[in-house]
Amino acid sequence: MRTKFILNLLFVFTLFIIGCTGDTNNENEGLGRLTVQLTDAPFPSDFVAEANVTIFKVDARNKDNEDMDENSSDDTDMDDENDSPFITLMEEEITVNLLDLTNGNMELLADLEVPVGTYDLIRVYAKGINVVLDDGRTFDLKVPSGEQTGIKVFIKPSIAVIGGLSSDLLLDFDVSRSFIVKGNTKTPDGINGFNFKPVIKVSNLSTSGTLSGSATTLEEEMQVALEGAQISVIVADTLNTTGFSDADGNYTILGLEAGAYKVFAELEGYVASDSVEVQINTANKTIQDFVLEVESAN
Repeated sequence: MRTKFILNLLFVFTLFIIGCTGDTNNENEGLGRLTVQLTDAPFPSDFVAEANVTIFKVDARNKDNEDMDENSSDDTDMDDENDSPFITLMEEEITVNLLDLTNGNMELLADLEVPVGTYDLIRVYAKGINVVLDDGRTFDLKVPSGEQTGIKVFIKPSIAVIGGLSSDLLLDFDVSRSFIVKGNTKTPDGINGFNFKPVIKVSNLSTSGTLSGSATTLEEEMQVALEGAQISVIVADTLNTTGFSDADGNYTILGLEAGAYKVFAELEGYVASDSVEVQINTANKTIQDFVLEVESAN
């Protein structure tokens, strides 16, 4: 009798353990990991020392959220409501000099578990925007709605967060298009300010690739690195993004969706290269070097 009682007790205990394990698995299936990193498409100015921005909040919209109001517009702010489709990814102040985030350097903004679903919109809340010139002058810039409602960046195509897996987003803050110089850019004294019109591209690192290489010229049959050469990436006859070579002549462009692109390099005082077709593959690096000839003095 006692043996039968113990066996029954073990049976019930086993069922309890199985039930708890099943609940845990179901819970894990409802969460996936999402990381968000920040980089910069370089700013080709010899006069700018810093381009600073303080990001204090990042959130993302899960369009599969069953509680989402189907009639809400893209500009509707629902964060304070229980049925908000937005998930807060980060809520702390991170100040970065965007000029430090070039040629493959990134700043981690968020790394956390979020509900599974399809995410189609990121909102970046920013403040403290300023540009510091080499001569020490600092220009404080206004953030158009970025501090109140966030800078909206649509994820195209949307990114799917799957239970138990990790999805990685890259925010490419294009400084050269976001900070519009006012005045004469030929000399530092000619610059009298900047307008801030944020241009941010978002890429899915899980499905994108990288383009990198070097820009050089030949001097007495020796290769010499070229700094500041602009690398233009074209898709369907439209400019997709740009990169610039560093002091060593190297460049890196992250977050390019897999596919065929046309690429060329140019630098003042040199003959622009011919367009070259390159193939970008998922999670791989494509190498493309450029050798530019000095323009003839006519």
